[in-house]
Amino acid sequence: MPARRATYLFLAALLAVWAGQTLVAAPVLAAEPPRAEFRGRLILEPDHGPVGTRVTVRGEGFEPGAVMDLLWRTVDGRWEVANGEFHGRRFTPVSWPLAKVTADSRGAFTATFTVPEDYGFSHDVMVVQDGVIRNKALFNVDLTITMHPTSGPPGTPITLEAKGIGWQLPENSWLVIYDNRFTGWLSAVTTRGTARAVIPAAGRPGTHVLRILNGPFTFPYMNLQQSPFSDFPTFTFRFEVTDGDPVLPPPASRQGLAPEPGAPPAEAAGPVLWTDPRSGPVGTPISVYGRGFPPGSQVQLTWYRLVGNRVSGKGWREEGVVLGAASADDQGTFRFPLTALDDLGGPHRIEARASGGVSAATDFAITPSAFDIEPSSGPAGTVATIHLKGVGWTETANIYTLVYDNGYVGYACGFNSQGDVTIYLPMTGEPGWHFIGLYPGIYKGKDAGGVENSRIPQLTYADDHPGEKLPAFRFAFRITEPNGR
Repeated sequence: MPARRATYLFLAALLAVWAGQTLVAAPVLAAEPPRAEFRGRLILEPDHGPVGTRVTVRGEGFEPGAVMDLLWRTVDGRWEVANGEFHGRRFTPVSWPLAKVTADSRGAFTATFTVPEDYGFSHDVMVVQDGVIRNKALFNVDLTITMHPTSGPPGTPITLEAKGIGWQLPENSWLVIYDNRFTGWLSAVTTRGTARAVIPAAGRPGTHVLRILNGPFTFPYMNLQQSPFSDFPTFTFRFEVTDGDPVLPPPASRQGLAPEPGAPPAEAAGPVLWTDPRSGPVGTPISVYGRGFPPGSQVQLTWYRLVGNRVSGKGWREEGVVLGAASADDQGTFRFPLTALDDLGGPHRIEARASGGVSAATDFAITPSAFDIEPSSGPAGTVATIHLKGVGWTETANIYTLVYDNGYVGYACGFNSQGDVTIYLPMTGEPGWHFIGLYPGIYKGKDAGGVENSRIPQLTYADDHPGEKLPAFRFAFRITEPNGR
């Protein structure tokens, strides 16, 4: 294991103990070929650089004529979620082929490769012959972050793109600050170190400063230069808010996820049930279709929901709501129309049961939706209402985090209210446009020791949220002059 990575893990373990956490051992590069018989020397030029760097590999001292594989050592990452609970992140060691090399009569070779789009920081480049590691060298993928555009009127979408976010502690937690206000978190667990986030340009015309810093304990580490990780980069950008018409978010009704169409299942023995669409927000018109039921039978349909209280520790239970009955035709088929119930987000079991115990079941998934902010203008101190439906119940779906002018305010939970979330927010600041964002987050769960990214805005929700696919919602409010103009 590279010395620097070993140091990081040791320090992360100390931090985890100090924080009262148990360190989840991050997978090291142990699943390598079973034997290592080192010989010769391997040199990388350069030995670090961003994604896309062209690297020359020089080997010497190997067996003349030896045919060997040049491998890039990395990991595959995924979120661990099950039964509504968040169990952190898991990384599995893997190797990628870079080239096949043949040593010349002097036992030397030269090869080149391009650094792939992958997690940042340490990677082994290995030479393997017949399943035996002959040598390896360390390449460090440098983290790069870009911002575009660099100017525009209020509300201009600012895109932050990172390549080379790490997977180890504490290389995996990078946080955004806007005008010295904490905005949220950039994750890259399932996106191989690549992260993309979009935030609105907020504030009065002039220069505004964005910073991106490391910080495994929820918030940014402000004096990294004095930390155990003093070689970690920090990023500072300037955005010029210009005069001009604001760039406003679309109506709330257009910000949710599009319904997914449903389709009949493959032919199967016995009755089957399906819906079209198979997902959508509260109020979506749905057709429930049945096939293979007793001809002419009455079929009762039941919608199931979860009720309970996670905070009290009492847990939750499933509860059925009878939707009505459908009549199967002489072919044993039926169609039952309904609208998606006002309920928690996530999959809901729909069961169809005919006389004699003949039954089938399917799922319809409710996705979050929002109403327009009300009112959308007024003097400072005006209390605006933000209203969501279909917020979920799992540890990865039951909160939305609220950001005001790119400053994190807090979160709202939708479990106890069956997915209905109402926020009453006083509007503050100078006259002009102000921007509110509601981002998915992770409520709680078991994550790797030494990292805590719960209950903060996940700015990379669109590409890397654990569990459910969820939308963000954006609103704009215009604070008027004191006389209401």
